[in-house]
Amino acid sequence: MARSLRSPGHLALMQVLRETRQKKGLTQADLAARLTRPQSYVAKIEGGERRLDVVEFLDVAVAMDRRPADLIDEIVERMERSTT
Repeated sequence: MARSLRSPGHLALMQVLRETRQKKGLTQADLAARLTRPQSYVAKIEGGERRLDVVEFLDVAVAMDRRPADLIDEIVERMERSTT
């Protein structure tokens, strides 16, 4: 299996997380504080330098007051649009 960095799915994940954070009016530093992580953690996720495991994804979603399932739906929709 090929690595998922910079794949259409990974790009969709990065975009959805960044857009969700921005729509919530959060800076990277705000989100990082909610996660008790440095701002660079959020920057690396959004910039594609760092992959998220499932538990980290859940933590990020909850920190942005979003249901993880809703974010996954958005990611899947974006992936489907990118292949058509």
